[in-house]
Amino acid sequence: MALTHSQPMNLGTIAPDFNLLDTVSGEIRSLASLKGKMATVIMFICNHCPYVQHIEKEVVRVAKEYQTKEVGFIAISANDVESYPQDAPELMKQRAIDVGYPIPYLYDATQSVAKAYDAQCTPEFFVFDQALACVYHGRFDDATPRKSAPVTGKDLCIALDAVLAGKEVEGAQHPSIGCNIKWKSAH
Repeated sequence: MALTHSQPMNLGTIAPDFNLLDTVSGEIRSLASLKGKMATVIMFICNHCPYVQHIEKEVVRVAKEYQTKEVGFIAISANDVESYPQDAPELMKQRAIDVGYPIPYLYDATQSVAKAYDAQCTPEFFVFDQALACVYHGRFDDATPRKSAPVTGKDLCIALDAVLAGKEVEGAQHPSIGCNIKWKSAH
């Protein structure tokens, strides 16, 4: 695991479209079919990352709360499953069931979606408004496995509350910190 920070996405960037396998339903899902009416959260996660595991119960709670406010949540894993078999689609499905994800857990087999978003690490969060323009990109909160800060989802919730109130997301947008995305090696 290489500790990695996310790279900034320019605010206002339109969310790149995708069609990916939903590992739970087995269906191909598009951004258009999953986006929320009021806002959309796209998160890059994976099964084995301790940074993801540290926050995933609170991610489930936050997703359930904000889904009632018409916010769509989408989780995507893009890791190379040849090198990291614990992140394979069938194990993603089992993880989603075990943790109780109320959101689709999509598999980016070609890694093209992760590249389109310039995703760098897991977990990494993007918030898009009704027009799918980026209004927030960064961390869930300041909790990490090595830090005693409580897992609250504060940073993401502040961004979502601003979008839902029709306001700009104010304050610093701190980068996500976590495991690097496991890119396929060029053959």
